[in-house]
Amino acid sequence: MQEPEATLELALEHGLTEEEYGWICERLGRTPNFTELGVFAVMWSEHCSYKNSIALLKTLPREGGRLLVGAGEENAGLVDIGDGLAVAFKIESHNHPSAVEPYQGAATGVGGILRDIFTMGARPIAALNSLRFGSLDNPRTRFLFDGVVRGIGDYGNCFGVPTVGGEVYFDESYQGNPLVNAMAVGIVKTDKVVSAIAEGEGNSVMIVGSSTGRDGVHGATFASEEISEKSEAKRPSVQVGDPFTEKLLLEATLEIIAEDLVVGIQDMGAAGISCCTSEMSEKGGVGMNVDLDKAPLREEGMSAYEIMLSESQERMLVVAKKGKEGRIKEIFDKWDLNSEIVGDVRADGLLDVRRDGERKALIPAYDLVLGGGAPVYHRETKKPAYIDEAHAFDLSTVPEPADYGATFRNIFASPNIVSKRWVFEQYDSMVRTNTTVGPGSDAAVVYLKGTKKALAMTTDCNSRYVYLDPREGAKIAVAEAALNVVCSGAKPLAITNCLNFGNPYKPEMYWQFKEAVEGMGEACRAFETPVTGGNVSFYNESPGVAVYPTPVIGMVGLIEDVDKTMTSHFKGDGETIYVIGENFGEIGGSEYLKTEHGLTTGAPPRLDLDREKRLHAALLDLVDRGLVRSAHDVVEGGLAIAVAECCVSNPERYVGANIQAPAADRLDLALFGESRSRVVVSATQEQQPELEERLRAAGVPFKMIGLTGGDALTLEDRWTFPIEELADVYHRTIERAMEADVQAY
Repeated sequence: MQEPEATLELALEHGLTEEEYGWICERLGRTPNFTELGVFAVMWSEHCSYKNSIALLKTLPREGGRLLVGAGEENAGLVDIGDGLAVAFKIESHNHPSAVEPYQGAATGVGGILRDIFTMGARPIAALNSLRFGSLDNPRTRFLFDGVVRGIGDYGNCFGVPTVGGEVYFDESYQGNPLVNAMAVGIVKTDKVVSAIAEGEGNSVMIVGSSTGRDGVHGATFASEEISEKSEAKRPSVQVGDPFTEKLLLEATLEIIAEDLVVGIQDMGAAGISCCTSEMSEKGGVGMNVDLDKAPLREEGMSAYEIMLSESQERMLVVAKKGKEGRIKEIFDKWDLNSEIVGDVRADGLLDVRRDGERKALIPAYDLVLGGGAPVYHRETKKPAYIDEAHAFDLSTVPEPADYGATFRNIFASPNIVSKRWVFEQYDSMVRTNTTVGPGSDAAVVYLKGTKKALAMTTDCNSRYVYLDPREGAKIAVAEAALNVVCSGAKPLAITNCLNFGNPYKPEMYWQFKEAVEGMGEACRAFETPVTGGNVSFYNESPGVAVYPTPVIGMVGLIEDVDKTMTSHFKGDGETIYVIGENFGEIGGSEYLKTEHGLTTGAPPRLDLDREKRLHAALLDLVDRGLVRSAHDVVEGGLAIAVAECCVSNPERYVGANIQAPAADRLDLALFGESRSRVVVSATQEQQPELEERLRAAGVPFKMIGLTGGDALTLEDRWTFPIEELADVYHRTIERAMEADVQAY
């Protein structure tokens, strides 16, 4: 049956603009048909084309250091870690699907990011996440939170990858639009890396893995619009995951790579077959013939439009080496997976799609893709009025606490501070037995068997800071992620990012994005941690409200000797506690200001990148020389909260402490201020002299603030908190909140 021509009205319904529709007609030299319009719509959606962000993203440091491929060149970033090994890692969002179908939205987010790793030939060794929700007091938040955590846990546990770390924040700005960012890390031999490319005229093109259904049709365009009441009707756009099939797909994929049977492989994520065929073709400067009649389908009567746009999970596109198709099929048959030849590589750069014996689309691959003919926009920016208002707020007008003990308890019990044990106990963090430091420390650490090396990894972002000052807040996000891995004894290698922002067509939103990207780039250059790639997620808005701008940083660092790994909790009694770094009494955007006074205002702490780098170098030196017993960064909640976390974060042994904070203009600023570039460490009496000597030589300020020991935390010799009470609050606050009925909403 002849494909109907696509009208302007239909193009607008697909999320294209009138101008973009005109461009499509110009590129084709004719009016597109219905299937062609669908392919252009998903490939030119924000989710696939990055049309409103790529110009800015190209300003980030995207090469250098130990990078083996530049940012965006492959499915995931790739960093050399020596001994013929490389680490592949990436983070991506699944925000919109999780807002309407939290379990499957989160589960398929994990599945998608894992495929990005193993399509490069890397075996996944760890998963992490970064989650944002509204107020935990709200029943809908609890419903979403419960579904997302179960989806992440079930998929990762069934697949067999340890979920080793992450973060969870709660704030009213995420009430209508939660953020679910999934990160995966894998290891590959540098001579076994596979590219997402099509080459070699006549080489067979194969669809492998699961069959194609109607789930996920237009998922990419769904992710490129604001959440609204109509979003509930978009449930069919949310894919359905099958982790057991993905585990089989992993093993089959690594097997065909090991036998050198393929030219290239790409995951069928957003935009499905449309994305793989066009991107792999364009990268190789070729085209493809695709016969959809040969595609494995699980539903009857599917049109070319539906097959091309389906985002059914656990599928990949393989370009086989000549004569190797039979062996590929043998391997996939062994793993009980589909592997069907659906076409071949052609030399002219055209994507020729057929169904029912008829041509349904003929499009130059170049015109579809990011870096090719997809639109690139430079959006208008406007500094939001609230920024200057917030920075003008006089923080000295904030009254000191009437009861410091009550204030400490309130901050320590904040869902943003307490342990996320209720979350990570649903994850298998020890599968594969490589995890040496699991959830709950500053960074997770995964040992690389057969070597002395280990990788430290973390996700981080304080979105309040970014809201109040996007440039400074993004710099802090990079610095905090770097300090997390440094506190574990690792040298930071590189970052991946997931940039969660509002509607880019709103000048205030785009200003936030531009400032954050520039701040991130500044910090990455300072730390020599290039950006390996990542994800941009715009349109994170519900009616009338945008989320706080949230550029999540995924950081990986290298520990050359796993025996020198450091953790955050105090180890025993009678050890000296130091704070390394200075407190400048900054409480803008702090947990103290939010929890105690209900305010998100002021300027966030200033970050001196040179001071931060000196801290990193000094701390790594102390860890390498065995001069500290624990190390923990001072961040949300300030010094008092950091020390309390060191006391109770290890459930196997709680250790009390008695501290006095270095003097500040006010005691609340000393205890709860959030100035950057500070770390709490503990040391034995034998370690003290050399520790102090090394810090003086490095020009890094430090202060002895107390001793570990006893069954309580005592602040300023005035306020005492039983350690068992603190542990109960820390480990069970979220569990108690989630004991409320979680009902379908």
